[in-house]
Amino acid sequence: MYSLTGYGSMMADRVRMDAYRAALRRAIHPGSIVLDLGAGPAIMSCIAAQLGAAKIYAIEPDASLELGRAIARANGFENRIEIYREFSNSVNLPERADVIVADMRGVLPAFGGHFRAIADARDRFLKPGGTLIPQCDTLWVALAEEPKKYDDLVGGWNAEGLDLSIGRRMIANTWSKTHLAVGQLLSPPLQWAEVDYRKVVETALAGRVQTEVARTGLVHGLCVWFDADLLDGIGFSNAPGQPEAIYGQAFFPLLGPIPVECGDRVDIALRADLTGDDYTWSWHTTIYSAAGQTKADYTQSTFLGVPLSAQILRKRADSFVPTLTEDARIDANIIELMSSGLNLRDIASQISTQYPARFPNWKAVLNRVAALSSRYSE
Repeated sequence: MYSLTGYGSMMADRVRMDAYRAALRRAIHPGSIVLDLGAGPAIMSCIAAQLGAAKIYAIEPDASLELGRAIARANGFENRIEIYREFSNSVNLPERADVIVADMRGVLPAFGGHFRAIADARDRFLKPGGTLIPQCDTLWVALAEEPKKYDDLVGGWNAEGLDLSIGRRMIANTWSKTHLAVGQLLSPPLQWAEVDYRKVVETALAGRVQTEVARTGLVHGLCVWFDADLLDGIGFSNAPGQPEAIYGQAFFPLLGPIPVECGDRVDIALRADLTGDDYTWSWHTTIYSAAGQTKADYTQSTFLGVPLSAQILRKRADSFVPTLTEDARIDANIIELMSSGLNLRDIASQISTQYPARFPNWKAVLNRVAALSSRYSE
């Protein structure tokens, strides 16, 4: 989910908004039915209404859609924009859409349940011959010279008299957002993956590329970005050198900076696998001198960038037999009482009686019950 500040930044991004508006202008005709998937504050829905869509379905589980409801009302679109504040896979629409529009990317297209949500909406909600926006994202990678970002990541993991190498190695297995200039790329950009939203089914991305170093420098990591094809040549790119977009680029650091020379050979394998609600990224970088000597052979993964205790790993084993904590028992009791037809006040009263030591006052227990009601009740 994005914050309201994040949504504001996305709307202020002219690179993104101008491209999406142009795609919607081409796709929408008077009487069109439109689905705004991952609608947030429903700005795309309102643009679709401006362009003459007869009906717009805005789907978004986050509370930002309540702002979208108010924005639709303020602009006189409330009769044409129908709000569904829930996850799209639990929604059933009364009709199929002529156009589906979505932007649920993060810095890169592999973000949360993005692919799965678009594939489900495409298959269940789009009319035969309908238009899906975006159509395709193409992902690129290049070696990057980025001393400042690298120092921001690992530079703090030094202290006199202490060995912090474990921390440096762990932080080097994480990636972050950056904004690079073309002059910071040390190799030609190479396409390593493509996401065709008209066909996508899998949530994983994987690719391998081989190239040569284009100029002498110090490699700090990999720069990854995407080109978005929204509709028939309408799109944008967050590549270095392009007008700066909100997405930026992704910087995947190496375990250590490597000096390279023009003509050195590079082998890069990248992979993203959806694990729960987030992606685990893996990157394997091998650099050879022009004479064939190995300069670096680094295998990295965001899995290695997460501190995991033996206790956590034990609890994740398939042989582990869990025992509920008191917090879990409280939540289970609340949910059970919800199914018995009681109102929240009566549920909170019973929970307060059962667990008097856990709740210092009435407001605390009622907030606990209300939070579970917001999450699980219809």
